[in-house]
Amino acid sequence: MEMNDALPNTDLCKLRVEGCVANVTLTRSDVYNALNVQLISELVDIIEWTAARSVGTTSSLNDSSGIPYLRAVVIRSEGKHFCAGADINMMRDAGASSPEENRRDSERLDRLFFSLWSHPCFTIGCVQGVALGGGAGLVACLDHVIAEPSTRIALSEGKLGILPAVIGPYVYRKIGSAQFRRLSMLASRVGSDEALRIGWVNEIADSPESFGDSVSSVISDLLSTGPMAVTESKRLTLEFDRWTSSDEELRVWTMDKTSEMRGSREGQEGLSAFLERRLPDWSPSDDN
Repeated sequence: MEMNDALPNTDLCKLRVEGCVANVTLTRSDVYNALNVQLISELVDIIEWTAARSVGTTSSLNDSSGIPYLRAVVIRSEGKHFCAGADINMMRDAGASSPEENRRDSERLDRLFFSLWSHPCFTIGCVQGVALGGGAGLVACLDHVIAEPSTRIALSEGKLGILPAVIGPYVYRKIGSAQFRRLSMLASRVGSDEALRIGWVNEIADSPESFGDSVSSVISDLLSTGPMAVTESKRLTLEFDRWTSSDEELRVWTMDKTSEMRGSREGQEGLSAFLERRLPDWSPSDDN
């Protein structure tokens, strides 16, 4: 995989790559970036394209031409709202669809959320206005979420007599059992302050215009961290989430993982850099 490969062909969202950062923007602002089949498919293509060209997947900082592989993905939306959820026309049409067609729609949505949640890069979201239903699911799948004061997030499916089932595992992991249970039953909108309190968002910016400063600060911190350590941290969390063996076996597994990372090329570079009082090779130099 090379970074100068052709970008995915999209109409309802766009991808811009700047160094090791991929910027993804939803551009369906006329309908508040509602998720229809086309937008979902385009987002999946972009997420999978960027994942394949990440440091975490390639285990290399640069491709064969010396172009940086990806370490961060930033997701934004044009217009007043981040994402109003699933397109109402798509949901209405589901009533006339066969069970097989509805299952394919669910599989497409699941592929979107799972591929974003498990992306090997550090993912950042800039959320303005509302993030409802599937939009709330996107927020839950991101590693660091920056909202603005008027942001409202909701598991709004209950208002339509349906369930936040496909997005459920990701929201549940993000905000916990009690909050997921309460908010999926009420289907009410959560303000930015409450979203920050329960961990649905991680930071509140003064306004959408100040998102750029917040993103730059997070990425600056990220680039001082070993990129393989970022990806392995996600895998570590997944192991903890689904661990079913004994505590003793978990302790043995974590000791083995620690030994593996210490002996890796990145681990040795990080330890050497610390002892030699220099920046590791993955960290931007001071004069950049």
